[in-house]
Amino acid sequence: MKTIGFVTPWYGANIPGGAEMELRGLAEHLAENHVDLEILTTCIEQFNSDWNINYYPEGTEEINGVLVRRFQVRKRDTKRFDQINFKFMNNLPVTAEEEDLYLKEMVNSPRLYQYMEENKGAYSLFVFIPYMFGTTYYGCEKCLDQAVMIPCLHDESYAYMRRFKERYSGVKGMVFNSKAESVLANKIYNMAKVENTVIGVGLNTDINFCADQFRKKYKIDEPFIIYAGRKEAGKNVDTLVKYFGEYKKRNKSDLKLVLIGGGSIQIPKGLKHDILDLGFVPLQDKYDAYAASELLCNPSKFESFSLIIMESWLCGRPVMVYGGCEVTKGFVSESNGGLYFYDFYEFEACVNYVLDHKETASLMGENGRNYVITNFSWPVIVNKYRDFFAKCI
Repeated sequence: MKTIGFVTPWYGANIPGGAEMELRGLAEHLAENHVDLEILTTCIEQFNSDWNINYYPEGTEEINGVLVRRFQVRKRDTKRFDQINFKFMNNLPVTAEEEDLYLKEMVNSPRLYQYMEENKGAYSLFVFIPYMFGTTYYGCEKCLDQAVMIPCLHDESYAYMRRFKERYSGVKGMVFNSKAESVLANKIYNMAKVENTVIGVGLNTDINFCADQFRKKYKIDEPFIIYAGRKEAGKNVDTLVKYFGEYKKRNKSDLKLVLIGGGSIQIPKGLKHDILDLGFVPLQDKYDAYAASELLCNPSKFESFSLIIMESWLCGRPVMVYGGCEVTKGFVSESNGGLYFYDFYEFEACVNYVLDHKETASLMGENGRNYVITNFSWPVIVNKYRDFFAKCI
């Protein structure tokens, strides 16, 4: 097997984010298991950086045993991109010409595409992650018969772009993080000639946690729901805060809501003592927080996987998710590791059920833990990827 090139818009040792962490973990574990691979990426620092700035020098470096090749990006018309992106974000009509402009003014590196075209004979496959960036769209164009995608697809306006439908229906293979993502992709794209499989995301399942340690360090004695992740409207955290506030009005309870992670959200004045925003915490503290909680709530509507619900299960606690997210609802249903809600009244009922049925809640947490270990431990994931890559080659 020749080298496998993983193509992504940015790459670094500590970049946060679902797709970024997924690729980093996958690349490092495949390399540890003697798979010859490289990362082909740009000089941009990360998603939240200015996409016009080449933060890293062009060239190669090694990060945690993985060779990284970086290529400069070209300047973009940010204003024009933002105008079209506004339409996508608000589900407004977008013409084919606007789609082309959107892709042109996306993250793009002509030097990367030239390198791929000139050197594709040295690679068995090019693996692209995630689906919506210029590096994936234009990169696939250079090597359709060698292109495998890990799309990290959400049911969102971008996924339905005409250009994506045309190009991504012609790739060699696709790897999905969940059954629900696979169903969505097969609905949107013509997958008749695309090798595809559901593998999921690899996780370190051997983690330690101590509930008492968290409670003592952060001086939290009351029962609490935990949310971990970015605090932004796109993650539906505002709905969680709203529902929690309504819950407190209707229920005499000392229950708290603990928020962990980056970003910010406005906490109503009347809830300042009941909603505790801890910001970023050390990784061990996060595991301890899961273990100390009554349950984790992930209210997000758009996920292709959910690291936080898997982590909560590994720490033995049940989860509650939004029923309109087919991915997270699917994980909960398959594992019998939690509950899901569609509106406030179901949210309220789920919370009270967990609080009133301690043994069942612990059993749901244990069900989730077994589900994660069986399906997403690194040895399982590595073997599945090796087999799928061999099939595509």
